[in-house]
Amino acid sequence: MIKYHPSKQLMQKHIMGELPVGLSVAIAAHIELCDACSKEFDLLEAKQATETFNVSVDDSDSHEFESMMDDIVQLTMFDEVVAHEPEVFEYQDKRVQLPRAIAALKLGSFMNAGKVSRARFELDEGPLRSSLLHIKPGGEIPEHTHTGFELTLLLDGTFEDESGQYVPGDFIMLDGRHNHTPKTKDGCLCFTLVDNALHFNKGLSKLLNPIGKLIY
Repeated sequence: MIKYHPSKQLMQKHIMGELPVGLSVAIAAHIELCDACSKEFDLLEAKQATETFNVSVDDSDSHEFESMMDDIVQLTMFDEVVAHEPEVFEYQDKRVQLPRAIAALKLGSFMNAGKVSRARFELDEGPLRSSLLHIKPGGEIPEHTHTGFELTLLLDGTFEDESGQYVPGDFIMLDGRHNHTPKTKDGCLCFTLVDNALHFNKGLSKLLNPIGKLIY
């Protein structure tokens, strides 16, 4: 069962179009995977629509609105429905259907580091980096904290850290207050979003800190 969800505040900002693309993609994908958040989102969206369209307008605004609606209804309409073709990602001899918001993004080439493979989505969002992350069975990411925030949306498989085990659909948001060592027994596939490099804490993994931004 999905235990980790985006906050109502984040979903509200998503509705208002106030979030970066990568974060909005993660929320939309989670909503597609999580029945509880899908219902909550529908309620928030309906409430926002009511508040937006119940705002009183003066006569000039009303005239402009009516003129705009007249223009819209005179447009040529198309009733052809284009069927959605699910995007399937193949990894570890498995086929995983990606959420539509993620499938719509262009994915770059994979970079491998041991049992971890990462490919960036081609989004121009400054310091924000959205990726598809695949960890092979028995793999782990060394213990680290975060110099910014790290969002992980689990798409397939399971992984665990010091806080417990995660299942597909879990929306895990961490920052500099958290230290963890994600590891997976059977492998997993994740959508990740970070705004700065991970910071590795122990042993030889500290050597990754100068290049951690490139790897993760």
